[in-house]
Amino acid sequence: MRHYLDFEKSLAKIEADADQLRAKDNPQDKADNTRQLRSLDKKAKKFLADTYANLSPWQKCQVARHPNRPHCKDYINVLFNERMHLSGDRAFADDQAIVGCLARFEDQPVMVIGQEKGYDTNSRLAHNFGMARPEGYRKAIRLMELADRFALPVITLIDTPGAYPGKGAEERGQSEAIARSTEKCLMLGVPMISIIIGEGGSGGAIALASSDCTLMLEHSIYSVISPEGCASILWQDAEKMREAAEALRLTAQDLVKLGIVDEIVPEPVGGAQRHPREIIDNVAPVLSRWLNQLLSVEPTKRLKARHSRFMNMGQQRL
Repeated sequence: MRHYLDFEKSLAKIEADADQLRAKDNPQDKADNTRQLRSLDKKAKKFLADTYANLSPWQKCQVARHPNRPHCKDYINVLFNERMHLSGDRAFADDQAIVGCLARFEDQPVMVIGQEKGYDTNSRLAHNFGMARPEGYRKAIRLMELADRFALPVITLIDTPGAYPGKGAEERGQSEAIARSTEKCLMLGVPMISIIIGEGGSGGAIALASSDCTLMLEHSIYSVISPEGCASILWQDAEKMREAAEALRLTAQDLVKLGIVDEIVPEPVGGAQRHPREIIDNVAPVLSRWLNQLLSVEPTKRLKARHSRFMNMGQQRL
């Protein structure tokens, strides 16, 4: 089912007209319908190319949150084989907002950890919309420790609006769990690569993205707070989210300039939501190149470079 964003209303009309023409089954009008379809398809492609080449930061937020974008599990199922899923923090519960597995990527054994939002009402509730509780971050820490013990590179897939802000999560030490997870990322002796595939929201994202290398899909976002939350704090008005999105510098393009993100993975025209398999195929060679590069570096040098990377953040300016 197609889901159109606010700025795609013109596209919705074009594609609806095209669908009506395709539904017609009249041989006498076939030639005329074919011409009209070609014209409509051309208009749709031009609209997508022009619009997605000039998205505002707020529009990128909408694209990053699109329900049809491929999710963490989609990437895991396509990119990795011989998967063995791992569950639980061995202390309280299994938080399904964070999924993890031992797997192989191009014959290289790896540990994969990702944030899963879910696809429909039931799965979104089961995965808590990708918002992890403390036990989710403690599960991630356990899996990172396991990877470190067996010299397995860690690959994380980031897609969360932020950590779960509920009362129970706070009672069980949400902030401490996020801090410990961030610390574990920074201390890992094995290579670590993070890929922001949708939303990279707040400490909930940083807890799994403090890595040697951060990759980011072209229309994803990565920020210390959501635009709505920022607007509520600065202007006491969540409706000023467009201004907040501009000020936060949360796009992939801005973050590469700031030295926070290492490389942008191009998305198909119209965004990852229109061509899920194509964007996953685009990620594969970039991930392979960075993984091979990091594996060739001696562990102590890699740790030193990771430390320097984070200490130098903020030195560059737009």
